[in-house]
Amino acid sequence: MSQPMDRILVQNADFSVPDEYARIATDNSDGAVVTFVGKVRDFNDGSVVTDLTLEHYPGMTEAVLQQIAQQARERWPLNEVTIIHRVGTMSLGEQIVFIGVTSAHRKAAFAACEFLIDFLKTKAPFWKLEAGDKGKNWVEAKDADEQAAKMWQK
Repeated sequence: MSQPMDRILVQNADFSVPDEYARIATDNSDGAVVTFVGKVRDFNDGSVVTDLTLEHYPGMTEAVLQQIAQQARERWPLNEVTIIHRVGTMSLGEQIVFIGVTSAHRKAAFAACEFLIDFLKTKAPFWKLEAGDKGKNWVEAKDADEQAAKMWQK
């Protein structure tokens, strides 16, 4: 049996969580489907946020996301892996990222999903520009995100 193809998308358009869930939850040998959705929130580091603009490096971003998905596959027995990340300007409450994984067992699915978001936040070439009550500013990588990613290093 061949390994399923990972679904890696970087796009401006929103995504449908029910549609993405339905797409990955089709194999009866999978006992676990784990998803994560990240959204634009109204604060960051104590400052008000009114919207978020995400930029990326086309081609390179998708390649890095594919590498991260492959690393997850090397660690856990996964069936489906989907990573969708939006770019462009998004308003409060809008969805930014979807990660979905399936596996025969829940522990593998939960661990892989967490691994994928931790590495996406620290390794994928995305740049965030937040707008808020203090104007616009580029968001630096957070030490907490770096620490979360280090937890997965062998």
